[in-house]
Amino acid sequence: MSASVNKSVEGTHNLSFCPRTERALTERSVKPVIGDIHEECGVFGIFEPRPAKVADMVYLGLLALQHRGQESCGIAVCDDGVFRHKRADGLVSEVFTREVLDKLGQENMAVGHVRYSTTGGNDHNNIQPLVIRHIKGNMALVHNGNLVNASELRRSFEKSGAIFHGTSDTESIAYTIVRERLVTSSTEEAVERAMPLIKGAYSCILMTATKLIAFRDVKGFRPLCIGKTADGAYVVASESCALDAVGAAFERDVLPGEIVVISDEGISSIKTHCRSEKHICIFEYIYFARPDSVIEGTSVAQARLNAGRILARTSPVNADIVIGVPDSGLDAALGYSVESGIPYAAGFVKNRYVGRSFIQPTQTMRENAVRIKLNAIRQVVSGKRVVMIDDSIVRGTTSARIIRLVREAGAKEVHMRISSPPFTHNCYFGTDIDDEEKLIANKYSSIAEIAKAIGADSLDYLPVSELKNLLADTKMGCCEGCFTGCYPEDVSGAGTKNKFDEKIHK
Repeated sequence: MSASVNKSVEGTHNLSFCPRTERALTERSVKPVIGDIHEECGVFGIFEPRPAKVADMVYLGLLALQHRGQESCGIAVCDDGVFRHKRADGLVSEVFTREVLDKLGQENMAVGHVRYSTTGGNDHNNIQPLVIRHIKGNMALVHNGNLVNASELRRSFEKSGAIFHGTSDTESIAYTIVRERLVTSSTEEAVERAMPLIKGAYSCILMTATKLIAFRDVKGFRPLCIGKTADGAYVVASESCALDAVGAAFERDVLPGEIVVISDEGISSIKTHCRSEKHICIFEYIYFARPDSVIEGTSVAQARLNAGRILARTSPVNADIVIGVPDSGLDAALGYSVESGIPYAAGFVKNRYVGRSFIQPTQTMRENAVRIKLNAIRQVVSGKRVVMIDDSIVRGTTSARIIRLVREAGAKEVHMRISSPPFTHNCYFGTDIDDEEKLIANKYSSIAEIAKAIGADSLDYLPVSELKNLLADTKMGCCEGCFTGCYPEDVSGAGTKNKFDEKIHK
């Protein structure tokens, strides 16, 4: 192999150390106005046994994962230690034109990322892949998740003179691995030593000059799976739908705590940190993942159907039709219809051509934002008693506007059913939930009061006790901390958390 060099479409991160560094951290977050819950991130990596247009494959994989983040995206490719990459704000199809993909060349290994910023704001330096030069060579890192000890790690490194280029916790992961790499004989050994030091949620793919290394936190908060193409290429992705997009057959999920190493010698696994206690984020099934994905053995579409059926049993209502709020409310609505016997109908049209954030400069435009992106079908709902299914209520503003749309289209009654329990607590593992004091479930003392606030004739949620029943084929527990305040990982180092009484019980 030739010596590692870095030829980049853009600049790279140089992990620098200096005697004195003082850096003020700013964590601005520009968030889409439409909708209360925002996507995670999506990661994708490929190792080809022979040079090929791997950037094209990553492009297709990222298109399939676009639902997990629409703020920015990036691809880094490697051929015999030569790194080239492109990162930018925008959708995958906007950033990666044919010309850009051709410039990335014909290589044998690549990683890619789509991003929604749960931490770190919209600083360009936070766009991934994080491409790094250090004394032992080059690497490119992509990460989905959120660390609970990122601030602690960052302070420790900065006190040693480290210079951070952005504000995301992915740099803390990179620094930890690089520090361990200085005293180990391989990158996978450095990752193995680093994993106990980074706390929280992380599903990562790391590309070196010769290897693709995938690793997942010991709890398995975020999904990560492996596939293989007919010509022998290995693919790693956040969801199985991305494997389908590139024609790769699903092989298996990366185990929580596992390190998977892919190289010219084949595929191997390090399971030092694998243990029995595992907790995937339940919201992957309720909202984040694409319905055609299968995560930890459970079909996402089936989990949502299960949620709807449970709601029909626990929260029945006399109505004429059941409608779902696109997109993640649709399967749950179908499940409610099947279980209740109330006819299912397509009650909304979704405009898929409004921009990724549709920033409104005036109050009037903000008020019309939901109507522009989503509109009720009058011929379907007019004169009807409607059961409307959605995945969640956060602040309640969006739900109120959608209910108003349905009423203005002529609905006689609107009964809202939510395929998740009430949000009452922060998430520290990557779900972008608003501050606790802004959560509507913490503002009112009863579900009836919330229903009145959003304009629904009635309202009910999926009981917390039923969450486990969504995942019939998954052999691991789920994290439900945002609903209960009970987290499978110590979050004491993640910042001060407001305390609220448990106001809402089923």
